[in-house]
Amino acid sequence: MTIPLFVSDKAKPQLATQSLSVGCLLFDQMDQIDFTGPFEVLSRMPGAAVQTIGKRVAPIRDVQGLQLFPDKSIAEAGLFDVLVPPGGFGQQSLMHDEEVLGLIRNHVQEDKLLFSVCTGALLCGAAGVLAGRFVTTHWSARHLMRHYGATLADARVVFDGNIISAAGVTAGLDASLVLVSLLRGDAVAQEIQLAIEYAPNPIFNSGTPDIAPPNVLESFHLKYKPIGMARETEATRYAAAHPSVRADQ
Repeated sequence: MTIPLFVSDKAKPQLATQSLSVGCLLFDQMDQIDFTGPFEVLSRMPGAAVQTIGKRVAPIRDVQGLQLFPDKSIAEAGLFDVLVPPGGFGQQSLMHDEEVLGLIRNHVQEDKLLFSVCTGALLCGAAGVLAGRFVTTHWSARHLMRHYGATLADARVVFDGNIISAAGVTAGLDASLVLVSLLRGDAVAQEIQLAIEYAPNPIFNSGTPDIAPPNVLESFHLKYKPIGMARETEATRYAAAHPSVRADQ
């Protein structure tokens, strides 16, 4: 059974009062909820300033066609206190994009907070920052984490030092609330949760592969197969190029 929260023995973010800059990466074919979920929470955090960034200051469309527009380019933006790389099918085209990977790498090296959502964890893996870390991601990609040297934590939200990871899509809301509680206190996080009326009570009980009906799971796998194979090929390529990194789990 997936646990709600896993925190490693490494230091985690501490209660703070200073202002915080948050940068959310946007790219074509992303899952917009990976960004808009955390945005809904983090933009309400006292002292937080949230900006969107992209490779260019030009419209992008998420995987379902929603148009989004970055505030700044990566080159203009610099570093943030918190960087949010989302996931989505479009992540695959950025796995060798050094501008994006360098942005992620620099945030970790400068001890800034890195907050991956869903398959944004694959981008973090490609950036080489997950080796020796605990991490989570969308259930369909969890088995790939070992190729990037990470240890999978079967949790919805994982904190390991300055790297925070959320499981699939909607888990970004949970991780954001936990982050707010660590940086601003439980009461602030609870007030934000109340304001957005985040009180999950799903109509259907099929949100994870272990409880979804077999026919629903089969249908998902058929639709997911092309991107799943592409992600697996890329992960094994990375592991072959970095033989000392792969974590056996």
